[in-house]
Amino acid sequence: MSDLLNLIIGQGEHFRRARLPSLYSDFTLQRYSNPDGFAANTAAWIDALTKAARAGLLPSDGADRDTLSLRTGENLLRSLETKEWGRPLALRTVIDEAVSQRNMIPYQEFVAARKSIHSRNWTVQPWWLFTWGLKQLRLLDSSTGAGPLPLASFVILPNVEEAASMIVSQMGSHRNQIDRTYPMSMFSTEAGRILKSQNGLTKSDLHLILTYLARDKSNIIYDAETVKFKAVGETSSTLSIQDKTIASLKMLIADLSTQVAVLTTRISTLSESAQKAINNKNRTSALAALRSKKVSETALTGRSETLAQLEEVYGKIEQAADQVAILRVMEASTGVLRNLHAQVGGIDRVEDIIEGLRDEMGKVDEIGGAIEAGPQRDSVIDESAVAEELESLEKQTSIRDEEKGARQTQERLAIITKNKESQQERKDDPLELSSDDRAPDPPIKEVIGC
Repeated sequence: MSDLLNLIIGQGEHFRRARLPSLYSDFTLQRYSNPDGFAANTAAWIDALTKAARAGLLPSDGADRDTLSLRTGENLLRSLETKEWGRPLALRTVIDEAVSQRNMIPYQEFVAARKSIHSRNWTVQPWWLFTWGLKQLRLLDSSTGAGPLPLASFVILPNVEEAASMIVSQMGSHRNQIDRTYPMSMFSTEAGRILKSQNGLTKSDLHLILTYLARDKSNIIYDAETVKFKAVGETSSTLSIQDKTIASLKMLIADLSTQVAVLTTRISTLSESAQKAINNKNRTSALAALRSKKVSETALTGRSETLAQLEEVYGKIEQAADQVAILRVMEASTGVLRNLHAQVGGIDRVEDIIEGLRDEMGKVDEIGGAIEAGPQRDSVIDESAVAEELESLEKQTSIRDEEKGARQTQERLAIITKNKESQQERKDDPLELSSDDRAPDPPIKEVIGC
């Protein structure tokens, strides 16, 4: 099974084995008889084709695989064919549904659009017109999707949006204008690295990304050689000479850096070759290798000096760009401060406000002092009344103590009386007398003879 089929059939819930007969059947009529089943099948196929394109597994005319678009036709049907279920019979219906949902857009319509595809006034027509024309010619049956799949290219909008978002977040987030300007080749290489494209961006993918970022998102300005990410709030629509110069300088530095690396590797290789020739007693080969080494060393010296000069110029440009940015911020800050000072009204107004504030704060203190002092002047304590209340409390306490003592005395007398009565009862009892009238036991000291 091909990588494409492994990816699609390995999607789990959408393409589980029990659903494959339905997914590969002509389910076009289910649009009316079973809308839920129709929606589930079309959604599964649209999602599968989107992921397959993103993975670079859809067939293409050349060796390069596009990730942002797909091409319908016999090659696509053949790549999706299986021994058990054959070809997907409703694939044309799936493409129609994807176009109606704006998951896919006819390639030429996308590229030729002057307005943003997100505009409410923008509509997709060519695919529908083409299908309608075939129906009028009775080449297509509206009740089935099993007819021949027309040859056409479609932009996969979710893939374009995702790719654009990743590129902007990593390449367009720099604050410095220099870092946001790229030569076209460097932009293509870096974008391919971000999107993890093994062979870099194809021409089609690069064209779609540039179109979408410039027209639909207004993130970039570009021409055939330069790409510049706009700063926040920037409204310019054309590249300046400064932008193009920066891009050219970056390209020269990148080319010279590559040449320096190649020459360095070549010099090392020639040194090894010369050493091997000497070890093999091959003087002629050793001399040839050393001569080539000297030529490479001379070229390396020249390239390195030029590269150092260009890098110095690039550093100065970066410094100047930073200074321009700082001056713009300072200029804007000056305007803000001037506006704020105008709202303040000058130093005289400030002094008047502060003086008035002091007066009002003084009034608050005066009012507070009057409130605190007022009750103290009006309240006079009657000392004689306080003394009388104290004497009354002392008398009440003394009476409570006397009553408590009397109760305790009565309780003790009751206990004594009760004990005497108990003793009298024991005397009257003969058994108690026989035991109680016995002579008491001698003291312990007498028993032990002490």
